[in-house]
Amino acid sequence: MGTIYSIKYSGSEDEGLKNAVDSLLSKINQELSVFDSTSAVSQINRNEVTKLSQEFIYIYNIAQQVSKETNGAFDITIGPLVNLWGFGPDEEHKVTQKEIDSVKKIVGYEKITIKDEVLVKHDSRIKLNFNAIAKGYAVDRIADLLEKKGHPNCIVEIGGEVVARGSRYKKPWRVGIQVPTKEKDGEIESQYIFPLQDRAVATSGNYRNYHEIDGKRFSHIINPYTGLAEQSDLLSVTVIADNCITADAYATAFMVMGMEASKQYLTKHPEYAAYFIYVTSDGLMSSSKTDNFPNPVK
Repeated sequence: MGTIYSIKYSGSEDEGLKNAVDSLLSKINQELSVFDSTSAVSQINRNEVTKLSQEFIYIYNIAQQVSKETNGAFDITIGPLVNLWGFGPDEEHKVTQKEIDSVKKIVGYEKITIKDEVLVKHDSRIKLNFNAIAKGYAVDRIADLLEKKGHPNCIVEIGGEVVARGSRYKKPWRVGIQVPTKEKDGEIESQYIFPLQDRAVATSGNYRNYHEIDGKRFSHIINPYTGLAEQSDLLSVTVIADNCITADAYATAFMVMGMEASKQYLTKHPEYAAYFIYVTSDGLMSSSKTDNFPNPVK
C-alpha cells in the first residue's frame, strides 16, 4: 500500500502475529491494489470477467453507499482520472482540460453494478480505484485478526488510519492529528491528541501525496465533479466512525466537499465526528471541529 503499519497490543508477545498480519495484507493487496497486475481490481479494469469475493463485494457496497450519501464526492470509478493525473500506475504529465473532459465522461459511481457476483460496467473504459478506502478496510481486518488471536486491547495504524480496541492500561488509547507539513517529507508532529476507544479514525489531506508541475502542486485527491486535483484552503479532514473503512471514505469525501458542506452533512449524521485543518484568508493555519469530536487529552 506504499506506506508503513504499526500495531500495539497488551499481553505477552505473539511471535506468529507478524506473519499473520503480513499474510492478511498480501491477501487484501490481491483484491484491491491497482499496482498489482494480478489483483482482482486490475483484472476488472482490464475487463477480464472475474467472480468477486465476498470481501470485494463488502468493500464495493460500502463505497457505493458513501457515494450515494455524498452525491458522488467519493467515487471508486475515479480510476481514469487518478491515472490521468499520475497517481495510479501511469506516469505523471501535464494534464489538459480536453483530457479531463474526455475522461470525466466515464466517471460515475452509478455507472457500475454487481450482478451474479460479477462487476458490470456501463462503459468498458471504466476503471476502479480503491486507494481511498483500502487502508481503512485493512486496518479493520487487522484489528479483527488481533481480537481473534486473543488481543482485544490493541491499536492498529496503517498510513495514518487507526482502529483502537479495548484500552491501554485500563485507559483509552491516545491518537494524534498530524500538523500539515509544507513539504511531503516534512517532519511529523501532532497538534491535537485525543482519546479513542472501540472506534476508528482516518485522515485525508493534500500535503503528503502530491505532484508538482511547473511550480504548482496537484493533490492526489481528485474531485469527481470537476476532474481536477484538489486545490483548496482545506488541508486535512480527520473523521471518527465505528469502523475505519467508513471513516476513510468520508475523510476523502469531505476533502472534496469542503468544510462548510461537510459540516452541514455532519449535523444530520451525529454517528460521525470530524476535525478540519484549513488555511484562513490571511494565510494562517486554523482548525475547526464538530461538537462531538473528543476533547484533547490534558
